[in-house]
Amino acid sequence: MIRGLLAFALVILATCLASFALPCAADAQQAPSRRRIGVLFANLIPEKGAQAFLQGLQDAGYSEGRDVVIEWHSANGDSDRLSELAARLARRKVDVIVAGATQAAQAAKRGTSTIPIVMALVADPVGSGLVANLAHPGGNVTGLSLMSNKLDGKRLQLLKEAIPRIARVAVLWNPDTPFQPKVIEGLKAAAPSYTTTRSGRSNHMDRTYGEPR
Repeated sequence: MIRGLLAFALVILATCLASFALPCAADAQQAPSRRRIGVLFANLIPEKGAQAFLQGLQDAGYSEGRDVVIEWHSANGDSDRLSELAARLARRKVDVIVAGATQAAQAAKRGTSTIPIVMALVADPVGSGLVANLAHPGGNVTGLSLMSNKLDGKRLQLLKEAIPRIARVAVLWNPDTPFQPKVIEGLKAAAPSYTTTRSGRSNHMDRTYGEPR
């Protein structure tokens, strides 16, 4: 899933890069400069996702080292570091920032109002304050939405239809992620009688997510 979403986001990223790739006639004889891409994730950057990202760039005609320089930044589950990392990318004047999730996109938006930001794994861009609306985002943030706030309740309803005898459903969520409380509210509203939630910080998943009781 992550590979597919990152690949889709590359379509938007390629458009951003293309807007920088048209040199004027006076510069035509000069070697084109390499564009800088900043990648920002709240948690560890998934290996397969990074591979898909690089492959997607190659498919779009961009080779790392030759055409683009990629700066990978991960907060490793410490959301307090995101603002610092986003500010670092802004100071380095990267050409575009790819934000891997809601918190990363929010930190990037706080860090710059001029550098284009491509969000790749954001559940609710409007509710998270990243864009004005999906049709006309406005500002410097664009990308794709998972639409979790609208779809997760429907997925739960489909699960009930597929397994009518189901009695309890455990939902694991991270309270550090801004959109997830809204998703949990939607799930409870869709199925109040059999939804059980367990929460925990992203860097304590193993201890928090034991067997549901």
